[in-house]
Amino acid sequence: MASYIKHFKDIRHTDGAQVGGKNASLGEMIHELSEQGVRVPGGFATTAEAYWHFVDENDLRKPLQEALAELDREEFSNLEEIGKKTRKLIREAQMPGDLAKAIKEAYAAMKEREKEMSSVAVRSSATAEDLPKASFAGQHETFLNIRGAEEVVKYVQRCIESLFTDRAIKYREDNGFEHMKVALSAGVQRMVRADKASAGVAFTIAPDSGFDQVVFINGAWGLGENVVQGTVNADEYYVFKPSLEKDKHAIISKKAGRKAKTMVFAKEGAETTTRNTDTPEDQRYRFVLSDEEVHQLARWCVIIEKHYDKAMDIEWAKDGVSGQLFIVQARPETVHSQKKGSKLKKYELKEKGKILAEGTGIGGKIASGKARLLSSPEESKKLQKGEVLVTDRTNPDWDPLMEKASAIVTNSGGRTSHAAIVAREIGAVAVIGAEGATEKIKNGQEVTVTAAGGNVGLVYDGKLDWEEREIDLDEFESPDTEVMLILADPDHAFQDAMYPTDGVGLMRLEFVINNSIEAHPLALVHFDELEDEEVKAKINELTRNYDDKEQYFIDELAMAVATIAASFYPRDVIVRMSDFKTNEYANLLGGEPFEPKEENPMLGFRGASRYYSDAYREGFRLECRAMKKVREDMGLDNVILMIPFCRTVEEGKKVLDQMAEYGLKRGENGLQVYVMTEIPSNVLLADQFAEIFDGFSIGSNDLTQLTLGVDRDSEIVKDLFDERNEAVKRMLAMAIKQAKEKGVKIGLCGQAPSDFPEMARFLVEQGIDSISFNPDALLQGIENILEAQSSQDGHAQRGRHADARSSRS
Repeated sequence: MASYIKHFKDIRHTDGAQVGGKNASLGEMIHELSEQGVRVPGGFATTAEAYWHFVDENDLRKPLQEALAELDREEFSNLEEIGKKTRKLIREAQMPGDLAKAIKEAYAAMKEREKEMSSVAVRSSATAEDLPKASFAGQHETFLNIRGAEEVVKYVQRCIESLFTDRAIKYREDNGFEHMKVALSAGVQRMVRADKASAGVAFTIAPDSGFDQVVFINGAWGLGENVVQGTVNADEYYVFKPSLEKDKHAIISKKAGRKAKTMVFAKEGAETTTRNTDTPEDQRYRFVLSDEEVHQLARWCVIIEKHYDKAMDIEWAKDGVSGQLFIVQARPETVHSQKKGSKLKKYELKEKGKILAEGTGIGGKIASGKARLLSSPEESKKLQKGEVLVTDRTNPDWDPLMEKASAIVTNSGGRTSHAAIVAREIGAVAVIGAEGATEKIKNGQEVTVTAAGGNVGLVYDGKLDWEEREIDLDEFESPDTEVMLILADPDHAFQDAMYPTDGVGLMRLEFVINNSIEAHPLALVHFDELEDEEVKAKINELTRNYDDKEQYFIDELAMAVATIAASFYPRDVIVRMSDFKTNEYANLLGGEPFEPKEENPMLGFRGASRYYSDAYREGFRLECRAMKKVREDMGLDNVILMIPFCRTVEEGKKVLDQMAEYGLKRGENGLQVYVMTEIPSNVLLADQFAEIFDGFSIGSNDLTQLTLGVDRDSEIVKDLFDERNEAVKRMLAMAIKQAKEKGVKIGLCGQAPSDFPEMARFLVEQGIDSISFNPDALLQGIENILEAQSSQDGHAQRGRHADARSSRS
């Protein structure tokens, strides 16, 4: 007996040949994961047998084969013509009576089961769909908010027709699928009313870097198509899996997108369509999910990933009627899961130019070429191979021409938009959501597109020079001396964590406070007392999602530190508490009233002296609360805290007491507190500082400056600034020796060991525990340390030979 229908509850992942990967995945999740709380809307699927029955009852095999045989497989010049011809054959065919009857009966049974169901989604699932090497994502059609049995039958046929969209034909050609061996299954699924709430996409791996310890979620108001197509800049959340497993607060990053449009349902005659409405201003920057909902979705994503034992690409939706979350699709991730080996390609611009547009960088690469402004895929002939495609946004209809582009630039979209996903799949560089790009970039203009700067992507005027390097991480030998990184920008963290390092020797908070938080902490504490109305308006804009302005500082700082700590977990991440000078603090929004004027801020009110002072104590409280959140609420206990510019032992004790008052007691919950060694007093009294701190980190710039009495920022005496000076080296040797004698760790942060091999050799000879480098200097630094070790081993071996000769004589 013919089997035209399978209900989701009876489908398993092994049924892909019958119902396609998409429907097989839905059935598998309903059957296997419901008991673990994963909520998937019920439904049924037509089978491959139903598809071939439709084709054969209408005698379509031969006409379809003949039409597809005419396809120009070199240039695809007649792709549009062939697509129209094959779709017309399907559209004008008749749905066989027995198949229509089976669909209507399955729909009636579904209505009986799904008591609250008001409408359904009819989704296409090709029988070769969602394989790990080819996602087929977006190649076929989905129809939403369909009501009534007759309409369901009609849209099942529309799904069959979509097997022959231009993009689907091209996709099968590119991926080596024979057209007449691929069938189409239609999944009929209870409609989740995301039009009244929100929807989006989730990956169980960071979509850009491939970092596998996070779940990435994004979303927007209304139906999920706006997220997938990149019509809006969506909210973004990163959730750290190990923290999630410990039942900790696991959201290490969340950013509100602008979400200017909301996609809802609309009626056009008898047809149900969708339309984009303007999102109300007060909703645009509101997060579409609560923290609790983000955690729930992330847990479901991890359950799905573990079940399939591979990274997954997942679609979710929130029902605005019931308020419940649902998983509506899950397929294998197809970019990073296919990568092999541990090679890292680094791109670096050697010059800068005029910035034309800025957005989200995808691909981590750099490319250049003539900009070609296109408004629709019909203009594909205007784009020559190697040119830069610039457009408002893309959808799957653009796929055949995107492969020709050296880079892709869009006005709108986010990390999981269509343009971003395709750019990753084809290995192109892209700048997504570069608002106004189509107005700022001229057609035919030579441009350089870079996504080599972390999350930020830029489009420069003209062809700029850049450097490409391929690094085989497996070739790097691990030195005895620990190698660590100096970091400031969390946007680079997932990529930087791929380097062969022992962790982060110095994370500077100043970059985050300056670039992400922007406001002076005391301006947030004493917001109501501020007199400058313009400053207050700007702070209100920054803190629009917070009733408590202090909490804004705490959360933003905590998430930035957590992103870096999670990237390197469980390796140590040493976080230096803020070390702005007074003039730098004054430049923060609202900072001027809280900062004294100093003749020499470098030697004034900075570092430790601020933390226990009445003039800044409340600001330090916010920093401490942020670090407590990272370590305790988020479970990132690999964070070590470090105090900068601590002039005296007494001052160190005051700071530690102040930290304990704010919930950060040294030794409690494994908390370690280091101190910077950057003042001669830190070296001369290292034995005493070792009694109250857990470790030292030498700040070579300040130590050189204060040992030689040379202003490191002065052009006039810059030639006298030299870490290799004998006085500085004696200071270094003394600090390392005393740390060793006291049994505490000591490292150095600075450029000298990478710039000067003799400095690396000197530090290795003194027995330093770790050396930290900026990412661009790391590989050279490792080579210098290995060379120093080799030289030291050679000296030791020659010494042993000499001792042996002496004893024989």
